[in-house]
Amino acid sequence: MAEEKSIFSALSRVASTENAQPAISQPPSPHRLSSDTSSDSHAPHEISDPEKGVHEDAHAVERVPTKDANLVDWEGADDPEKPLNWTKKKKWQNMLIIAALTLLTPFGSSMFAPGVPDMMDEFHSTNVDLASFVVSIYVLGYALGPLVIAPMSELYGRVIVYNVCTFFFLVWTIACGVSTSMPMIIVMRFLAGLAGSCPITIGSGTIADCWKQEERGMVMSAWTLPILLGPTLGPVIGGYLSEYAGWRWNFYLLSIWTAVMLVLTIFTLPETYPPVLLERKAKKLRKETGNHDLRAPSELSGRTPSQIVLANVIRPTKMLVRSPIVFLLSLYIALVYGYLYIMFSTLTIVFEGQYGIGKGNVGLVFLGLGFGQIIGLFLFAGTSDRMLKKRAAKNNGVMTPEMRLPFLLHNSLWAPAGLLLYGWTAEYKVHWIVPIIGTCLISIGMICSFMPIGVYLVDAYTAYAASAMAANTVLRSFGGALLPLAGRRLYASLGYGWGNSLLAFVALLFVPMLWLLMRYAEFLRTNPRFQFKM
Repeated sequence: MAEEKSIFSALSRVASTENAQPAISQPPSPHRLSSDTSSDSHAPHEISDPEKGVHEDAHAVERVPTKDANLVDWEGADDPEKPLNWTKKKKWQNMLIIAALTLLTPFGSSMFAPGVPDMMDEFHSTNVDLASFVVSIYVLGYALGPLVIAPMSELYGRVIVYNVCTFFFLVWTIACGVSTSMPMIIVMRFLAGLAGSCPITIGSGTIADCWKQEERGMVMSAWTLPILLGPTLGPVIGGYLSEYAGWRWNFYLLSIWTAVMLVLTIFTLPETYPPVLLERKAKKLRKETGNHDLRAPSELSGRTPSQIVLANVIRPTKMLVRSPIVFLLSLYIALVYGYLYIMFSTLTIVFEGQYGIGKGNVGLVFLGLGFGQIIGLFLFAGTSDRMLKKRAAKNNGVMTPEMRLPFLLHNSLWAPAGLLLYGWTAEYKVHWIVPIIGTCLISIGMICSFMPIGVYLVDAYTAYAASAMAANTVLRSFGGALLPLAGRRLYASLGYGWGNSLLAFVALLFVPMLWLLMRYAEFLRTNPRFQFKM
C-alpha cells in the first residue's frame, strides 16, 4: 500500500549511464586491451536478453573506443563481483535488509492516524481538512523526494543515499514527536516523508542491479510487501499506543526502530550499483598500479556533477510528459493509491461512528486492508513470472515487458467491487465484518495494480528503472496526498454508499484504458515519436 521504489524507485548511480547516447555498448574487459571485445547496441528502452542478464544493457555507457588498455570493466560476463552474479544467498540477504528498511516509512505514514483526534484536541483544532492533511502531507513528501534522491543515487551510489536518508528520517521523526503546534508537526511530517521516500524510490533499482528479468516478479513481491503492509500494520499498533501511551509515542517508537535500522544498514548493506563498483575498482587499480589513466566506463562522460544532477532531476519529469505509457500507468496508480489513503484517513471515523468501536480497537479494522495485500501479493507472486515465461514460450522465447500487463487488466475490478461493498454495507450498518471484507477487496485491487505496473516499468526501462519509478512515485504520491482531503467532505455530502460508488465508477472508467495499453503499449514504447534523449 504505501510506497517506500521510492519510494517509495525509483535509482541508479551515474547519470552519464542514463544519459548515454542512443548508440550504447558494454565496456570492454578490465584493465586490459579490448581489441577482441564488442557487444551489440540496443535502444535505450529495449530490455536485454535474459540469458545475458539485465545489466548487459541496463548500465551501458556512451560508446567508447574498442581498443583501450586503460578501460576498467568486469572480469567477463560471469565475474562474481558483478551483483547480477552474486549468490542467491547474498542477494536475498541484501533484499531482506532493504525490505526491512522499506517497511519503516510506510509504517510511519499511517501509524499516527488513530492518534489524530487526540492531537487535534491538544492543539485545540477542529478543522477536518487539517485532520486529514496531517496524515496525507507525509505522502506529499513521497512525491517530491524522488526528484532529489534519484539523481543523488545515480551520482554517489545506492548505499550512501540509503544511509543519509535514514538518518534524516530519524531526525524528523523525533521532531514530529516533540512538536508543539499544528504547523510544526505538518512541516516535520512532510520532511519525514521526503526522506522516507528513499527506499521506496531506489529499492526497485537495487532489484534491477541484482536480479534477471524472469526472476523479478517474486523479488518485487517480497520487496513490495513492506511498502503495502506497513500502512496497514501502522494503525493497529498506533491505535493501542495512542490510547495507552499518548499520540507522541507513535513517533518515539518509530524513532527507536529507525535508529536500529540505521546502524544495521551502515555496517551490513553492500553497494549494488555496477557503475559505482567499477569506479571503486578503477580507483583501487590506479593506486595499486600507479597508472592514473585507468578509468571506469562511467568516468568517461566528461560531465560535471552539477550537470549529472540537473539531467537526472529533469529525467523523471521528462518521462511523465513525453512517455504516454509512464504517464497513464502512473495516473492510474495515483487514483488507486489515493483511494487507499482515503481509507486510512476515514476508517477511524467510519467504524467509530457507525459501529461504536473504541479508540484502541479501531486500529484492528485496518487489518482487512492487510489481509487483502497478502492475498494480492501471493496472487501476483504465484502467477506473474509463470505467465511471463508461458507467454515468452509462445513468442519464440522472447520476453517483452508488455507480457506483464494482462495481469493488470484481469484484476482491475477488485477495487471497484470492494468500494461498492464497503460503502453500502457501512451506510446501512451491516455487520462490521462485511465492510472490512470490502476493504480487503480494495486492497487486493491495489496490489494487483501496484505490482504489475512496478515490474513493467523496471522491465521496460531497465537502464532508467530508478527514473521511471521516480516518475511513477511522484504522481502516485500526489494522489495519495491530495485525494484524502476530499474523503470526509465526500462522505458528508453523498454518504458512505454513494460516496464510495462514485469512487468505484471513476475507477471503472480506467478499465478501457488498461485494455488499450495492453494492446498498444509496445507500439507506444518503441515508436520513434515517443523516443527521447534521456
